Amino acid sequence: MAQEVSEYLSQNPRVAAWVETLRSDGETDKHWRHRREFLLRNAGDLAPAGGAASAHPEEAADAESGTRSRQLQQLVSFSMAWANHVFLGCRYPQKVMDKILSMAEGIKVTDAPIHTTRDELVAKKG
Repeated sequence: MAQEVSEYLSQNPRVAAWVETLRSDGETDKHWRHRREFLLRNAGDLAPAGGAASAHPEEAADAESGTRSRQLQQLVSFSMAWANHVFLGCRYPQKVMDKILSMAEGIKVTDAPIHTTRDELVAKKG
């Protein structure tokens, strides 16, 4: 899948430039590669179109811009939560876990660390 993402980004330079703006400063290349795939799979209309910018009346564009901004913030938050879960072992409320895991369906992370939760450790001692 990494090859497909790279190929897609090479064919869509506006999308490639846009998604790069979403990378965190301290994010490793490995984390970014997978989180970028998560973002691209779920961006839908949030990513710029491959061609010229679409023409909207200004009022509609302003309202749409606010909605798009909130949707983008939510997408970035979900992508960070997913990456934190996969690479750091973080857990979130079940509703959030269900959402991020469904959004990440099909993303193959073969080099993620394996974490043991406190509940799993306690269960082993019992």
